[in-house]
Amino acid sequence: MSEIDSLKSQLESLQAEALAAFAGAADLSGLQALRVQYLGKKGALTEVLKGVGKLAPADRPVIGKFVNQTKQALAAALDAAEAELAIKAKAARIESERIDVTLSGRKAGRGALHPVQQGLDELTAIFSQMGFAVAEGPEIEDEFHNFDALNIPPEHPARAMHDTFFLKDIQGDDGEPMLLRTHTSPVQIRAMKHFLAEGGEPPLAVVAPGRVYRCDYDVTHSPMFHQVEVFKVGRDVSLAHLKGVLQHFLSAYFEKDVAIRLRPHYFPFTEPSAEVDIGCVFCAGKGCRICKGSGWIEVLGSGMIHPNVLKSVGIDADEFSGFAFGLGVERMVMLKKGIPDLRLFFENDVRFLSRMGVMK
Repeated sequence: MSEIDSLKSQLESLQAEALAAFAGAADLSGLQALRVQYLGKKGALTEVLKGVGKLAPADRPVIGKFVNQTKQALAAALDAAEAELAIKAKAARIESERIDVTLSGRKAGRGALHPVQQGLDELTAIFSQMGFAVAEGPEIEDEFHNFDALNIPPEHPARAMHDTFFLKDIQGDDGEPMLLRTHTSPVQIRAMKHFLAEGGEPPLAVVAPGRVYRCDYDVTHSPMFHQVEVFKVGRDVSLAHLKGVLQHFLSAYFEKDVAIRLRPHYFPFTEPSAEVDIGCVFCAGKGCRICKGSGWIEVLGSGMIHPNVLKSVGIDADEFSGFAFGLGVERMVMLKKGIPDLRLFFENDVRFLSRMGVMK
């Protein structure tokens, strides 16, 4: 067999082998590997063409024709195989991404109220059922409503910058400093003034929930927190009425009968004043770590409205009397749900919030 016949035979054999390999390629990456194997710089076709240099100059054009035919056949087969594999790949991708529209949809997670808001609503509802009207007031207050009208004189420590957020360059209509209210008690003053301005006359019973601000931040204090102020003014309102309201409210909130006790205390806006303790809801009064072995837990401050407070809004303290008490919403929720750190309410940790019912 002559050299030219031998090269033709090798080219035919190579073409048949390559065409079969191209047709059997499983994917585009495999086809690319075959392209390099047969048509690359170091591929099978290049190896065969090395024999062309050994031919006589007159024979080279003849074998060159066969070489071009082989290259064209392989290129056409590669293009055809690539197009077919691309169609198959697209079909497979479409199938993998196909959505079964007959399946049930995925339900979105349902949210719920923040635990503090839940506590606010629960506390407010209890007092509303007892006949107390709900009132709200501004969070930016003047000194009169936040301090003066509540029998808190200018020299009182609560007016110090380390206790109260005073607002820089913001003043009231009469030029007095404005501040972020330190308690919801100013609503007591505003509610009584509004009630009298509308021609009303005691009795008046109000519950005032809302945000308040103080310069505190630790395990049991936050710069922003929530309070509920409760008060009643009328003829012959006594300490016995206060104790009865407290007993009913605390038992309703903790959903069981709780023992309460009133300890003498001092608040500038009530006289007499008392701290209110409840029998420990964790150990039933036997003594535990929460109540520090005493069997009692302090929950709120209370007392009979000071005559000076009644006089500041124009109510005759000789004819009318009243009681008032205020409680921290976060503290009440912490006691009811066993939450150890007040800061958890405001850190937005999804794990904590989901356990408390924020996310479902």
